[in-house]
Amino acid sequence: MNFETFRQLVRNNRSCRRFDNSSKLDTQTLTSLVDLARTSASAANMQPLKYITCCSEAANEQIFSCLGWAAYLKDWKGPEKKERPAGYIIIMADHNITDRFWCDHGIAAQTILLGARVMGLGGCMFGSINIKKLKAFFNIEDHLEIKLVIALGKPVEKIQMDELGQDGDVRYWRDENQVHHVPKRKLEDIIISSW
Repeated sequence: MNFETFRQLVRNNRSCRRFDNSSKLDTQTLTSLVDLARTSASAANMQPLKYITCCSEAANEQIFSCLGWAAYLKDWKGPEKKERPAGYIIIMADHNITDRFWCDHGIAAQTILLGARVMGLGGCMFGSINIKKLKAFFNIEDHLEIKLVIALGKPVEKIQMDELGQDGDVRYWRDENQVHHVPKRKLEDIIISSW
């Protein structure tokens, strides 16, 4: 893979919140994505992450009810049933292994999402989680700390990156055609020095 191909993969890896729910996922697909995360970097090689994969419709509904879907879209409470994710991966940190997780869950989540894009899937990483409710539903033991939930499925959402406006407003928004716009800062605004 050359740099331009990888660059395009990263640009296409947007947070997708609307999916074709009729396009189902299977356990093997989710397991393959977790295997990518398993082989990615881990601080001090501690490998403290554990996972729950889910493509059961009933369990998916429970997970869906535990997630905050789009804070900037005040009038939208999440996708309607036909546009909900076909699967989820719950990323947990195991306190029996270590209490220092550094950025392992971020590395794992980004690796899973990039792998999903290569498979033609879209996804969204969630940190806004009703952890108590989710732990109760899956009977997750106390030593496992839920860090992130990743929603996955066949994307139906059109997402467009825009240059950040003069007002500096970073809030994403949807236009009248339901295109999801994501403002991004300019490269020259984020590199403060080059030596």
